Amino acid sequence: MSEVFVARRERLRDRCAAAGNAAAVVSHPANVRYLAGASPHGGVLLLGPREDTLLCAEAPTGQPPEGRLDEALRLRVLTGAGGDPAVAAAGLAVEQGADTLAVEENHLTVARHRALGSVAPRLRLGDVGGAVEQLRLVKDDEELSCLRIAAEITDQALGELLESILVGRTERHLALELERRLVDHGADGAAFPTSVGTGPNSGRGGHRPGDRRVEEGDFLSVGLGATYRGYRCEIGRTFVIGTTPADWQIELYDLVFAAQRAGRETLAPGAEYREVDRAARHVLDSAGYGEGLVEVTGHGVGLEIDEDPQFAAAAMGKLDARVPVTVEPGVHLPGRGGVRIDDTLVVRPEADGGPELLTITTKELLAL
Repeated sequence: MSEVFVARRERLRDRCAAAGNAAAVVSHPANVRYLAGASPHGGVLLLGPREDTLLCAEAPTGQPPEGRLDEALRLRVLTGAGGDPAVAAAGLAVEQGADTLAVEENHLTVARHRALGSVAPRLRLGDVGGAVEQLRLVKDDEELSCLRIAAEITDQALGELLESILVGRTERHLALELERRLVDHGADGAAFPTSVGTGPNSGRGGHRPGDRRVEEGDFLSVGLGATYRGYRCEIGRTFVIGTTPADWQIELYDLVFAAQRAGRETLAPGAEYREVDRAARHVLDSAGYGEGLVEVTGHGVGLEIDEDPQFAAAAMGKLDARVPVTVEPGVHLPGRGGVRIDDTLVVRPEADGGPELLTITTKELLAL
């Protein structure tokens, strides 16, 4: 894998050089991991003129969820009162002869940025901007393999829960059980806080589970995802508990399902981000549910659960092949509940079969 990380760092180095920067300090943990293979707590990566170095307060363990450090990197552990790794990286860049240094301004605090300037006053500071995030958009084979395994683990955990007795159990209990099952099946952990909503709480995006118990006739909406070797996926499903769905539940579910399908069908290389959002949103808006919809109907996933691209009305950009994304429209009716349906897919051209569905748990409206 070392050659993969070396190639990633070289691509970033080329972008920094084109902007007039001789060196760069990467401090955002997901970006550090992408370029170095590991992201120990507080660690930063220096792309120096002569040598690339990972600086941190303690050595990485080499185990998930930290990852395994690229052996081609130099490791410098700041012992004792070694100070801020980012500041130490700036000093090391000067030692290597750099006169310009790009940093992730959107990640560094003002105080840290000032400290970098004070340790090397002759060093001109620039901004890496979103260069690493742009490199991370298109995934390689190893990254997609990790995402497929994460999705498989997620499907397994959800499928097992659906086979158990749900009536009388609290949202919080179900969420904790789902997260335990993720780990039991080999996940590093949950990709994000698991959401379980019952009855009037169902269909709310990001609902934090509470003490409400599952009752017969409830909608039950679940949102969860596994992390595997740092890569995160996402699934959302809605079910009816213990009885034949009511007419209004069937109607609402079919509507959200149609919206999600419309969004999925637009996923193709060259499609505009806002086109995906427009396709899903139009179905719900035409049925009178335009007000109250969330601003984003999907997003990218990878080392973070919420990456670019963002599917929103004002989003700019076009999809590339091999970009993993979610499509996740939903409707929540205050006091009654609602429906959310969410899948993780990989953008593929039509010649390769179209978008690859990673989360395969049924989207049929089941009565559990």
